[in-house]
Amino acid sequence: MMRFLSLLIIVLLLQAPAIRADDLAADRKQILELGQLTAAPAMQQAEGFAGETGLRAIFYDALPWKGKPTKVFAWLGLPANATGKVPGVVLVHGGGGSAFKEWVKRWNEYGFAAISISVEGQTDGSDPALEKGTKGYRRHAWAGPQRNGIYGDSTEPLTDQWIYHAVADTVLANSLLRSLPEVAADKVGVMGISWGGVITSTVIGIDDRFAFAIPMYGCGNMFDAGNHYGRILGTNALYREAWDPLVRMDRVKMPVLWFSWPQDAHFPLDCQATCYRAAAGPHMVALVPGMGHGHDFRPPHGYAFAESIVRDGKPWCVQTAAASTGDTVRVEFASTKALDKATLITTADGGFTGDRKWAESPASLERSGDRWLVTATRPAGTTAWFVNVHDGDLVASSDYQECK
Repeated sequence: MMRFLSLLIIVLLLQAPAIRADDLAADRKQILELGQLTAAPAMQQAEGFAGETGLRAIFYDALPWKGKPTKVFAWLGLPANATGKVPGVVLVHGGGGSAFKEWVKRWNEYGFAAISISVEGQTDGSDPALEKGTKGYRRHAWAGPQRNGIYGDSTEPLTDQWIYHAVADTVLANSLLRSLPEVAADKVGVMGISWGGVITSTVIGIDDRFAFAIPMYGCGNMFDAGNHYGRILGTNALYREAWDPLVRMDRVKMPVLWFSWPQDAHFPLDCQATCYRAAAGPHMVALVPGMGHGHDFRPPHGYAFAESIVRDGKPWCVQTAAASTGDTVRVEFASTKALDKATLITTADGGFTGDRKWAESPASLERSGDRWLVTATRPAGTTAWFVNVHDGDLVASSDYQECK
C-alpha cells in the first residue's frame, strides 16, 4: 500500500507541472490578446469636473469585471494653438495616485495630446468617507478592480485580476487617443510612474502600436528583487510565467526610456537593467541621483526623450559602447545634444541597490562629432557603477554595471 501511494504521489508530481504549464500558456495567450483592443472605446463627458480650454474629464468604456460593465475616468487634453496633427501620450499613475489633470497640462505645454487614466476605478475627487487626513480618491459607479497589494489577486480568474484590467485600460486609452482627428496615430507613446511603470513595462510587450515608452521607476524581473517584491513574487508562478514584463520583452521594438534613480526603495537597478537588456528595440537610461520617488511631473527627461522620438525617430542620447580595464571605465555615447559634463556614479556596497550608498566622482568628457567618450577611474572596492552625462538639467546614463 505504501509503495502504491508513493508511486501515486510521484505520478501526480510529474503531471502537475505539465498541467500548470498548459494553463500558463493559455494565460499568456489571453494576456497577449489584450493587444487586439484596437477599436476606439466609446467615451462620455464626466459631469461635475471643471475643465479648461482643450482639457476635459471623460469616462471611456472598458472591459467587464465580474459580469458588470466598467468605465475608466480620465483627463484628456490637446495642446493649444496646434497646427496639424500632434503627437500624443497615455499617462498611467502609480500607487496612491489617480488621473492627474496637471500631468496632462504639462504634456500639452510640450505640444503633446495627452490622456491621464485612473486604473483603480477612481476619479480624481477625494472620498469624503475616508478618515480626515487620509489621502484617497472617490470610486465611481462603473469601477473595475482595485490593486490588491503586489499581485495579491493572482488566485482570481485571469479576467478578474487588477493587472489584466489595468493593461486593458491602457491599451484602450491608446486606441482612443490615436483615433482623435487632431492626433498623429503613429506618434502616440506611453508613460507610467511606479505601479504605472510596471503597467507600462507590461503593456509595451502587448501593444506594439506605441511609438515610445517611459517606465518611471517600475520595471519587470521583480521576482528577483532583494526586497519585499522579491519575497512576495519569488514564489508566484503566474507572475513569473505570465505577468512579468520579461515574458514579452523580446517583443518590445519601440524606443524606451528607463527612468529612475539609484536609491529607489521599490524597483532596483539590476532588475531594471535586466529588462532593458532583454528588449529588442533601442533603449535610453536616465538615473538621476537624489530624484526621489513620487508623482513629480517637473523633471524634463521624459519630455526631452519623447520629443526626440517623434522628431528624430531615436533617443537624443544612447550608450554605444562600454568597457572597463582594471579600475578605468570608458563609455561612449551618441548624442544629438551638446553635452557639458560627465560624472561617475559608484557604490562599494552589496545587496538591494536602493539600500546602498552611492557616490559621485569626476569623469572626463571628450567629443568627436556626435560621439562623446567618457573616461573615469572607479574607486577601490566598487561593486556597481554607471556614468551620467549632462546637457544642462538633462541627464542620460550608461547601462547599469555590476563589477564581477
